[in-house]
Amino acid sequence: FTKKINILVELKMSTAELDADFDTGTSGASLTYPMQCSALKKGGFVMIKDRPCKIVEMSTSKTGKHGHAKVHLVALDIFTQKKYEDLCPSTHNMSVPVTNRKDFQVVDISDDGYLNLMDDDGTTKEDLKVPEGEVGDDVRAKFEAGESFLVTVLSACNEEMVVGTKVLTG
Repeated sequence: FTKKINILVELKMSTAELDADFDTGTSGASLTYPMQCSALKKGGFVMIKDRPCKIVEMSTSKTGKHGHAKVHLVALDIFTQKKYEDLCPSTHNMSVPVTNRKDFQVVDISDDGYLNLMDDDGTTKEDLKVPEGEVGDDVRAKFEAGESFLVTVLSACNEEMVVGTKVLTG
């Protein structure tokens, strides 16, 4: 004979538990998106060893007796300029970082090397240091000369860095 078992599950949730807190992100809210390895291009971006990189060399090997054509990538980390290499079957997907460039006007440079920046909406940003190397030297020289100029900030994978300067025309 068959027994019927009725199970009543009662969920009791407070209103505080129902009010979920979701952080809002940028468009898509993902730091990367997939792209077939064969669709990547020189000058494009790719993730290698969990670092956002710009592709500087790319070559494809012919399909062998077994397996796929392979794509050999040589890329530079967009923030550290460290060189990375990867070998990937051409039909496989690779992660591509979501990158964004934005121009800011330089308002000030603090004694500890942090930039005081303002975008075209008037919003200020004070969490970026003057970068090392040529770009940093250019920023300091223009600032010390009293020039009005913009810096281009590149952001990817929750990292940001000043990557260039532009003369402010108005």
